[in-house]
Amino acid sequence: MFKIGGQTVTYRTVLLVLSDVILILLSLLLATSIRFVHWKAISAHLSQPGVAYRILLVVGVCELALYYHDLYDIQVVRDRSELFVRLFQAIGTACLGLAILYFTDPDHSLGRGIFVITAPLVLLLLLTWRLTTDHLGLFLLAPQRILVVGTGRDGISLVREIIRRPELNLKVVGFLDEKGEHIGESLVNPRIIGGVAELEAVASREKVDRVVLSLAERRGNMPVRQLLDLKFAGTSVEDAHSVWEQISGRIPIERLSPSWLILSQGFRKPKILIAVKRATDFVVAAIGTILSMPIMILTALTIWIETGSPILFRQERTGMNGRPFEILKFRSMKQNAEQNGPAWAKEKDDRTTRVGRLIRKLRFDELPQFINVLRGEMSLVGPRPERPVFCELLEQEIPFYVQRQSVRPGLTGWAQIKYQYGSSVEESRTKLEYDLFYIKHMSILLDLVIMFETVKVLITGRGAK
Repeated sequence: MFKIGGQTVTYRTVLLVLSDVILILLSLLLATSIRFVHWKAISAHLSQPGVAYRILLVVGVCELALYYHDLYDIQVVRDRSELFVRLFQAIGTACLGLAILYFTDPDHSLGRGIFVITAPLVLLLLLTWRLTTDHLGLFLLAPQRILVVGTGRDGISLVREIIRRPELNLKVVGFLDEKGEHIGESLVNPRIIGGVAELEAVASREKVDRVVLSLAERRGNMPVRQLLDLKFAGTSVEDAHSVWEQISGRIPIERLSPSWLILSQGFRKPKILIAVKRATDFVVAAIGTILSMPIMILTALTIWIETGSPILFRQERTGMNGRPFEILKFRSMKQNAEQNGPAWAKEKDDRTTRVGRLIRKLRFDELPQFINVLRGEMSLVGPRPERPVFCELLEQEIPFYVQRQSVRPGLTGWAQIKYQYGSSVEESRTKLEYDLFYIKHMSILLDLVIMFETVKVLITGRGAK
């Protein structure tokens, strides 16, 4: 499995992306052959200046359309009818985008004839290929075999996540009990198949690739010598917390010790990264402010017509290192919405106006925060800023909550694309797990991934309240 920004990407996904690129290229070559028929005409067309760029443009637009229609997410595309609908929508979206681009600048086009022939060919080849790979299991490599040493709750939670996500291509062969007293009992689906003292023998018998440590009590139960022998023999030895982090994109904070955070790799903030991130924030926020100005003017006008002024909503939030700042939003609630005290946002909030519901769904209410980014109070990507009153509550209820303030809060973030608005202590706990993952693996590449996913969230309206 590969990693992008600390998040595991399966070989199946990578192979699927590569095969789609090849099939789109093949469709373009077939369309060109059908359009021009004779080899000399085909060769002359393909040797024209700029043809390679135009071909890559088509491939890029098609891949973006496939990505934004979740066609690389096995959890979304579960049956053949769903696959066909999403493929049809993706190719339709790609065609519409290319048609607009070609109308704006005809020099980017490969020709109307090729364009018309390519679309059905891409749909047919991609659909046929995906059905074939699913039926024959062409991308299903031999699963990695995992042995869980110990019966701690972290290991049990990890195994449940592995079972829930077959695309990870992981197989848990079983658990080893600390005392060897409960052999044969079932904890999840894999049973307890031995005791910790039998680690090497069981690992050899079951042909284990990875050993995951999840001891309820490590003192006196850690088979150090056997683990060293396995490690030097080439078997991967990992902590349940670390494996859970890799496959879920979260750092579980339940039973998480400060020593794990202190000794864990990551959480580095090189000066060059901070400088590039800040420069990117400023440039993108400036461009975003200019480009979104017509939308902001229209939004301000509709708010004023419905409920009058004030148009902007100003509220104190907690920024980096606990410094307070005033966040800017378009007002989406009725005036005096919090006269009874602060409250979390919720589904179908009766305090929200009609215009407010619309601009929240479209996320237009967040546009004034470009000003916060320009001021340096926020970043484009980071944990969402919370209100001081809720910060005080959550710091008392949730361990390590204050650590999320070690970076600038963001317009969007890892928790926003992976989860939902936190409207309770428990949901805020889960969001913190995603925020800690982001802080640990913070990089320009991860920021780009988050921004790409944010566009998908904006298109679908997922997570809006």
